[in-house]
Amino acid sequence: MRKRVEAGGAEKYHAANASKGKLFARERVAHLVDEGSFVEDGRYANALAEGLPADGVITGTATVAGRPVCLMANDSTVKAGSWGARTVEKIIRIIERAYERGHPMIYLVDSAGARITDQVDLFPGRRGAGKIFHTQVRASGAIPQVCALFGPSAAGGAYIPAFCDVVAMVEGNASMYLGSDRMVRMVTGEQTTLEEMGGARVHCAESGVGHFLCKSEAEALDVVRRYLSYLPDNWTSLPPAAAATDAPAIDLGGLIPASERQAFDMRRFVKGLLDRDSFLEIQALWARELTIGFGRLDGRTVGVLGNNSMFKGGVLFVDSADKAARFVQLCDAFNVPLLFLADVPGFMVGTAVEKQGIIRHGAKMISAVSEATVPKICVVVRKAYGAGLYAMAGPGFDPDATIALPSAKIAVMGAEAAVNAVYANKIAAIEDEAERDAFVAARRAEYEQDIDITRLAGELVVDTIVPPGELRAELIARYAAADGKDRAFSRRRHGVTPV
Repeated sequence: MRKRVEAGGAEKYHAANASKGKLFARERVAHLVDEGSFVEDGRYANALAEGLPADGVITGTATVAGRPVCLMANDSTVKAGSWGARTVEKIIRIIERAYERGHPMIYLVDSAGARITDQVDLFPGRRGAGKIFHTQVRASGAIPQVCALFGPSAAGGAYIPAFCDVVAMVEGNASMYLGSDRMVRMVTGEQTTLEEMGGARVHCAESGVGHFLCKSEAEALDVVRRYLSYLPDNWTSLPPAAAATDAPAIDLGGLIPASERQAFDMRRFVKGLLDRDSFLEIQALWARELTIGFGRLDGRTVGVLGNNSMFKGGVLFVDSADKAARFVQLCDAFNVPLLFLADVPGFMVGTAVEKQGIIRHGAKMISAVSEATVPKICVVVRKAYGAGLYAMAGPGFDPDATIALPSAKIAVMGAEAAVNAVYANKIAAIEDEAERDAFVAARRAEYEQDIDITRLAGELVVDTIVPPGELRAELIARYAAADGKDRAFSRRRHGVTPV
């Protein structure tokens, strides 16, 4: 019986998966966890039914890098990994166990969704499919929840990845969608394919539902392991420390162009600041004007947000505001200190973004930054203009420090825009071109003097001005000084998020 159950579905389904580069669900578990550590739960679910070994899902406990985890893995050789009543019960039970024990929960998803023929048993009841999502939401922020998606995650089942902290998707095989291409044609008349509508690249580069686009299943499983290495087991613990390494030999100051109009890649700056090879970028293909991810400073985990002028000038848009808000909440939930690297012209303006709700989305980001009580440091790398300063944890948002590089500028807006805003009529009235240029240059010089970073330091707007080569040591010292800070924020149950 045990061997039959552990063999999964018919050989033809194993062969079909192998032809797509897909591993058997039990092979995925074995690749992920420490050797010999997996203890299965519910192995004989639906044992008397024909052709439903383990009812299509493998659940249990294990260790990853010596740390306990709970996991589930859909077996797509069994009715395409679809859900029956026992499938649902097993998934609920393992999430409940992860929450109760304070262990990370890992979802290895490859499922066609609910078995329509079994809907009365699995869909509407108190322990039906909806209870999976309720339990995930209850566990959110209490334990890390991470998903690797190897095939479809269809209909209601698509919400399992959506409620996870991050989702790694295998390009070519993974997909998420609420309605199949056939259903979409029937309901809307649209002609599409699963790949066009909900493929891995779509979700990792366009919708933002996916976080890591992976070339293979082995890569996706490695991402799960690496991601968990930055996080504690649960919200009551601190992230595990790693062996400290030096930063790579990169001239940080040399990366910053003299002109604020010239773009530079903030990812290079981040990698030059953190411990060597420690940066794990999250959502690298979506809302690229903001770079986010985990890294280490002197072996300790930090969450990094940096405006990247290589993409859309580093301006904050609707998607980048959402990207930032969720990442800040993730770090705050799991005691990960935050590092903001500001080079931001502000939020985007115009008819299109106003209709998309840029004010609402920007407020969501600023709310998340305000509510974050972990140690947070704002570094003004080059510019922090307008509400961009606020969104990047500027002085008014209780950062543990606001640090400026010598290249930093803090203002309501840049000099060119400011002079035009204040003197537009006067400039237009000057007919002589040379006289007009001289007037504009003089006003810009006055403005630059007004926002001089040394003056702002003298006014205690920033706490210190640090040369780029000394920034890493300054950050390490300041984060160490912030250990044990009071995490209280407000007397309430929770705020009302502007979403």
